[in-house]
Amino acid sequence: MKEITVTELSALAEPVVIDVREPWEYEAAHVPGVVHIPMGEVVARIGEIPADVPVHVICAAGGRSAQVAEYLAAHGHDAVNIAGGTGAWQQAGLPTEQGA
Repeated sequence: MKEITVTELSALAEPVVIDVREPWEYEAAHVPGVVHIPMGEVVARIGEIPADVPVHVICAAGGRSAQVAEYLAAHGHDAVNIAGGTGAWQQAGLPTEQGA
């Protein structure tokens, strides 16, 4: 499975990022510009996830996103896990947004 750091992610120009955390986690703080698809909805909403570009997957710490990245990769997506998740993003002092 591919994996990148939050610093590497922040340097990318307009990456596609899927946040797979629960709604309450997402509303508290999320990376600007992400698409929110909770982990439990990924199978039903896979058609919303682009298959022609790398898809970066983030959660709180990297566990759930790794599972989703593996699932997406098995279904033909170029999926990349974001190591350390939103927690690492915040610890790096990178910007976040709040709310839905």
